[in-house]
Amino acid sequence: MPTLVKPSRGPGQAPAEEAGPHPLAGTQMIGADAIVQVLADEGVDTIFGYSGGAILPTYDAIFRYNEPRPTDQQIRLIVPATEQGAGFMAAGYARSSGCVGVFLVTSGPGATNSVTPVRDCQADSVPVVLICGQVPRAAMGTDAFQEAPVFNIMASCAKHVFLLTDEHKVEPTMRSAFELARSGRPGPVVVDIPRDVQLAQSVFQGGGRLPLMGYRDRLDQLNRAAISPAEAEAFFRLLGAAKRPLIYAGGGVINSDAAPELRKFAKRFQIPVVTTLMGIGAVDTTGDLSLRMLGMHGTAFANYAVEDCDFLFAVGSRFDDRVAGKVKEFAPGASIAHLDVDASEIGKVKHVDWAHVSDAKRGLQQLLKAGEGLGFKKDYADWHRHVQELRARHALNYNRDSERIQAEYVLERLNQITRGNAIVSTGVGQHQMWAAQYMDFVRPRTFLTSGSMGTMGFGLPAAIGAQLANPGALVIDVDGDGSIRMNLGELETLTTYDIPVKVLLLNNLGDGMVRQWQDLFYANRYSGSDKTLHKKDFVRAVEADGFGFAKRVVAQAQVEPTLAEFVNFPGPAFLEVMVDPTAHVYPMVGPGMGYKDMITGKWIPSRDQGPSTTEEPGEYF
Repeated sequence: MPTLVKPSRGPGQAPAEEAGPHPLAGTQMIGADAIVQVLADEGVDTIFGYSGGAILPTYDAIFRYNEPRPTDQQIRLIVPATEQGAGFMAAGYARSSGCVGVFLVTSGPGATNSVTPVRDCQADSVPVVLICGQVPRAAMGTDAFQEAPVFNIMASCAKHVFLLTDEHKVEPTMRSAFELARSGRPGPVVVDIPRDVQLAQSVFQGGGRLPLMGYRDRLDQLNRAAISPAEAEAFFRLLGAAKRPLIYAGGGVINSDAAPELRKFAKRFQIPVVTTLMGIGAVDTTGDLSLRMLGMHGTAFANYAVEDCDFLFAVGSRFDDRVAGKVKEFAPGASIAHLDVDASEIGKVKHVDWAHVSDAKRGLQQLLKAGEGLGFKKDYADWHRHVQELRARHALNYNRDSERIQAEYVLERLNQITRGNAIVSTGVGQHQMWAAQYMDFVRPRTFLTSGSMGTMGFGLPAAIGAQLANPGALVIDVDGDGSIRMNLGELETLTTYDIPVKVLLLNNLGDGMVRQWQDLFYANRYSGSDKTLHKKDFVRAVEADGFGFAKRVVAQAQVEPTLAEFVNFPGPAFLEVMVDPTAHVYPMVGPGMGYKDMITGKWIPSRDQGPSTTEEPGEYF
């Protein structure tokens, strides 16, 4: 077996063009060794995965790669409780670092258990590479033990899928998988590799990728795309005609590392900013120009600003149903400009008056330069006064007089400790929305959540991946009792590897968001959502998993001091807070409704145009 080499490059960085030949070029090696060497060349420092017969050659290659090296030069292997956990760990690693996350599973159930995180990454444009073992080539199609049609299953869920049946293409396929995952609109790439291909000998070339000519042509066009003087003039003509401009920023700003450009653009032209759930952190939520999140559970003042604006600049956002709601009524009086890396998103949902296809970073840089060249300047003081009035009149609020602990109160107190500097992951449900509403995020890549798919169970494994990608950071999983059950086994992963994630469980004894809908739209018929009969003692469970800090809070007076202990504990910590099971997340724009129909609840003043809360939902959750 050849001795594989470790490149001198930071974790997860794309490989630079080497001045000379690869030190292993011309070496005979098996496919599994080629896979691991490409991972090393790509700067991978952590793999998440669960082993099995069809992928054992590659697991063995990782062991042999690491054996002669000191710990700090090894490729770290994290073994989760489930393959779904591995996928979300890779996603958390990628979302928080911007590097490609990697997970490694066996054939059959190992691959099928990975479908959900792959689809989740596709929906939220997250760059990961999944490597699946497959039965030997001769056994494919025979319903062999632990065989699954990975290519067919994953083709509709991933950005791209490779079925690697030629041992001579292992190396270029693996390099191409990373290229595809991180370039253009990022996404998950699946490589399905039969066991005998992993064991077959071939000559390592030390470079090279698959042709992918059409894809690279599109990338080249994208990279060469420039906003022409005429396009720039048209954009600033629209902006100049506006009295009430607003920026609507999405996850594309985070993906293209364009937060500095967005903040500079907003400050230079003094335009307030609303963000999607995926765009949280694109602007500092404590800044004067930030109106926080818009949409179904966005702040009332953000949604009213969208209603009132006369120019909306969508950057790296896609007018999805949770934001646009009743599309015809979204930003009803505004001309719309759209900057996005994916041409298919332009005009897909909402007609726009100006558009440019480019990643957010390049597009904003070019618009900034063009605006300065044109000497564009306009006073939006009246609009700023109006926005501040909206912020003051329709501020977030909740039942502060209740004897029960309110989740919003817990997150406000936590926010006083973190001051926007923690990396926060969430499960999916009410706690997810409350975290987005009540916690601050100073930097991008610090709010990690399953947006488009809304996958319960995301928070805990994503926090593990984020902590391993950011070893010095404070990482907190804000979770719910329903959501955390989905991947509860990953609590043991924290103690197995002594990963200092803080798990805050807001326990409302049920599926709170489903129950909220049942309260509002289904006459309090709690079909399948009431968990009060469940007997899970989470504190005893995590104590059994070896947690040194495991506490439950049942009184409001305990919240603040216990949170401080929890955050400052040096290792993995678990805190369960029993919160009001009857509380609702407000504001809320119901399905099929427009922002003018927003339900603000008892504690947030509205414009008094809301409908009855007994209206039947127009669509799905």
